[in-house]
Amino acid sequence: MSKLSSQGIKMMKYRIEIVVRRKSGVADPEGNTINDALRRLGHNEVSSVRVAKLFDIFVKSDDAFKARDAAVKIAQEVLVNPVIENFEILDIEEVQ
Repeated sequence: MSKLSSQGIKMMKYRIEIVVRRKSGVADPEGNTINDALRRLGHNEVSSVRVAKLFDIFVKSDDAFKARDAAVKIAQEVLVNPVIENFEILDIEEVQ
């Protein structure tokens, strides 16, 4: 779905999928708890569990590159604790 901005620029809506994970070597107590529960339930094939957060961010922009730049800024400023977490943009798609 596209609309015109106040400057007459065609605006589209993008869904941007961002995953936030703990950095390698940083403890993941929630993952450890899930791993312990799986083993108690007999899932001994599971060697470890790491928990991640998945965000779907919807951004209005005149192109996908600017939408991606906005998502990176949002991730860096709000979604990620840079001391213990990393993020990755998994997907960008134009939506209605």
